[in-house]
Amino acid sequence: MNIITLKDLSGKLGEEFYKTISYENSPDIDKIIQKTKEGKDDFLIDISAKFGDGNFTSPDDFAVSKEEIKIAYSSVSSEFVENIKIAKENVMSFAQAQLECIKNLDIKKNSSLMGHKIFPLNRVLCYVPGGNYPLPSSCIMTVVPAKVAGVKDVVLTSPRIKPETIVAADIAGADKIYKLGGAQSIAAFAYGTETISPVDKIVGPGNKFVTYAKKSVYGVCDIDFLAGPSEVLVIADESANPKLIAADMLAQAEHDKDARAYLITTSKKLAFEVQKEAEAFLQELKTSSIAQVSFNKSFALVVDSLIQAADVANKRAPEHLEIMVKNEDEILPHLKNFGSLFIGENCAEVFGDYVSGTNHVLPTNCASKYTGGLSVFDFIKILTYQKIDKNYAQELSKTACYIANSEGLLAHSLASKLRGI
Repeated sequence: MNIITLKDLSGKLGEEFYKTISYENSPDIDKIIQKTKEGKDDFLIDISAKFGDGNFTSPDDFAVSKEEIKIAYSSVSSEFVENIKIAKENVMSFAQAQLECIKNLDIKKNSSLMGHKIFPLNRVLCYVPGGNYPLPSSCIMTVVPAKVAGVKDVVLTSPRIKPETIVAADIAGADKIYKLGGAQSIAAFAYGTETISPVDKIVGPGNKFVTYAKKSVYGVCDIDFLAGPSEVLVIADESANPKLIAADMLAQAEHDKDARAYLITTSKKLAFEVQKEAEAFLQELKTSSIAQVSFNKSFALVVDSLIQAADVANKRAPEHLEIMVKNEDEILPHLKNFGSLFIGENCAEVFGDYVSGTNHVLPTNCASKYTGGLSVFDFIKILTYQKIDKNYAQELSKTACYIANSEGLLAHSLASKLRGI
């Protein structure tokens, strides 16, 4: 871990600290997308075999069968099922409470009416990675809010799918589970094939190839956002527990060698203590081959005040932001950019990953400057409407005609003028 000060942020270390990933279009991914559009099911069969994602003999093999779901349940423990159900209930309760925040809107003005109505999307794809680790928790985080929103058809796909992922997807309520992965699966569900119907939106985490593909198909369908390697930023003062900070930083570091963990602290002593504790943990962690690489590239920034810490945190706009300070009220009003906020030493970020109820599909790469994490709101659309009576039409006509004429749109003016007669 690099221990630095504010003056270091003006040089190369600062560039690395604030480094973001550029999601340029990839020619290789573009070829896969094009070939998926053209070859459809046959191409999916061929490329899945090539990448080791599955030896499909026909398109009927793409989906997990009812018998395979039964076999998956027999392959996991009852404790696994019980804990996945607990996670589902907590995520579902939070999503239901969120949905209640938005209502249909009706505004009356004499006999005229305008407002908005809320509609769920019709069909969505939840992508669950199958790389370094199976992520059954991502089944809960993507499928459950979609079902709460009222999405009619929620499908899930995961490459080299594990029994845990199948069981979690089934418990979450996925209407159909697929064994496809990679950029080709994103293209298949965006454009459709002979056996796969296109979706309205694609959500969920994935590697850089999946992310490139999501970017490429955006516009054909919607996506949640472009998410890169996982990241956590901890703001702490001298009162914080270095063991807890070290554990939370390593919890992100073990995701991926490109993951990053950041500590911003007013105590240089704490920074060294966190580094010492992390190195001790790494001696025991079975995931240290990944976590060590990531942790070595991570940062501890020593600042003079919590206000400075908040300023840097807002510029870094982390995916996960943890606060471990004696006086939380001193800093909380200044924090504006984060995927999800975890306040106090009892609030482990991993609780948000699995079971507390908020979502773990979160914006990375500074994207929290303009968006929040996945939620029930991602699976609805808000559509406006209006019904104008004769008197109000006459009132609006004059202003509409004036603006239309100023823009040179004479048919607009005509359409408005006729309503003003």
